[in-house]
Amino acid sequence: MGRFSFVARMPDRPGSMQRAAEIVKRHEGNIKRIHYDRRIDSYTVFFEVTCGPEQYAQMNEELQAIGFLQISLAPLSFLKFNIYLANRAGALFEFLSHTTSAGANIAYMDFDDRGADPDRLTVSLTIEEDAAVDTLLNELKPRYRLEILEYDTTGRNLDDTVFYIRFAQQLRELLGETEDQFLMRLLHDVNHIVQSLTNLGQDPKQAFDSILETGRELKRTTGPGFYADVQRVKVRSGELICLQLPCGGNVYLLRSGHDTAMIDTGYGIYHDDLVKAMHSLGIEEDAVSKIFLTHADADHAGAAGYFKARSYMHPGTMEILLRANRAYGSKIEGSILEEVYTRLINLFSRFNPPAVGEYLYPDAKGREGAFDVIGELTVGRLRFKVLNGLGGHLHGQIYFLCEREGLLFTGDSLINFASFTPERERYNSLAKILMTTVNVDSDAAREERIGLMRIAKEMDAEQRRRGKRCLVCGGHGALSVLDGEKLVPFGEPVRLTGAH
Repeated sequence: MGRFSFVARMPDRPGSMQRAAEIVKRHEGNIKRIHYDRRIDSYTVFFEVTCGPEQYAQMNEELQAIGFLQISLAPLSFLKFNIYLANRAGALFEFLSHTTSAGANIAYMDFDDRGADPDRLTVSLTIEEDAAVDTLLNELKPRYRLEILEYDTTGRNLDDTVFYIRFAQQLRELLGETEDQFLMRLLHDVNHIVQSLTNLGQDPKQAFDSILETGRELKRTTGPGFYADVQRVKVRSGELICLQLPCGGNVYLLRSGHDTAMIDTGYGIYHDDLVKAMHSLGIEEDAVSKIFLTHADADHAGAAGYFKARSYMHPGTMEILLRANRAYGSKIEGSILEEVYTRLINLFSRFNPPAVGEYLYPDAKGREGAFDVIGELTVGRLRFKVLNGLGGHLHGQIYFLCEREGLLFTGDSLINFASFTPERERYNSLAKILMTTVNVDSDAAREERIGLMRIAKEMDAEQRRRGKRCLVCGGHGALSVLDGEKLVPFGEPVRLTGAH
């Protein structure tokens, strides 16, 4: 027995759903998930069933034989035209015999003999084969007066009667050439998000828009569209560089003596642009000798596999990377929203995590405020305590604390949200739409923020006695210092663009 999925494209008429369910039942399939929403697409139904492989194959064969199985996501041709019919009985029937023989699906019709043009019929239709469009037009032209309004073979102008096919083509534009089978599995994932959000009372179309906008924004901000807001700070025997990438998390470069560490790597899709930015800042890719990962989200660990340097992380981080489920290890591990979002963002962002890592196991070697100290890392003359998070934002998130230099790397638990540009604020809101929250445990996330602020305040008081400040290095937003209870940017960031 296994769990299998298929997409049914059924006629919008009474009894269609029952007929499909009867075929599943006859082949001993147990329907585990079904989703149909005519507000989105009045023909497409998503099924997941448990059965044997042989029964699944028979089920597919029978559904395909009656035309109920979606087996292709190839672009459909879209044709919209005005046609002028004779004012006599049977005129519409004769016209429709041509569209039927061409295998066309009628998406829209408009006719009224009391209108301004009493003989005019406006028609929109979709056809799978491009050649069939030419055949149809060649049949119609000698018989009727025609006015072509739209003719598209790319799938961009399809209407909502084929919503999922149109959405698949938009995904293909983002991902490049992909097989229909892969896109079909991806549509199942997307539909799972939509089903879950619909059950929570959210607008399903907003989920589709957010998915596409996430992929488009990542693609738009690479190459010539890439930019980074940079802050540079002198530290003991070197410097700290904060790079706010266009979307997602920050990348920090810390140099001390002959040692260079990277704290988080950003999305994989930005790797080439990041390397060029580093070069313009005087740091070559091969100079990075070690990578510290705060947590497993793609915007923090997704480019680690592109670098030769060894990555240091919590073992839970590697588990999440391997399972491609950011909810792993948390109390919402079964959340389909978290699991599918992980797969989607990994796909859009060219996820390339480290193949192996140096693990910082959560064995307490002491305490620092609310957190266990689970290890120590060095960068040149700088020593860092590794603090184990509480699993609020993500299982396995860790923090890096250098008391002597006043550096605190907080991952996504302490962030200067006020420093976000409108573009970054808009992009980060997309994840909240698709997951409802970015934290796997809101209560624990609140404790983490309180605990980190306490450490930052104590360390800032100590640094002030030395004429310095505690630098809060958040996972997003500007490198900051404390101003009472607020975080404010430390200096003015300088923008690097795609041209560097």
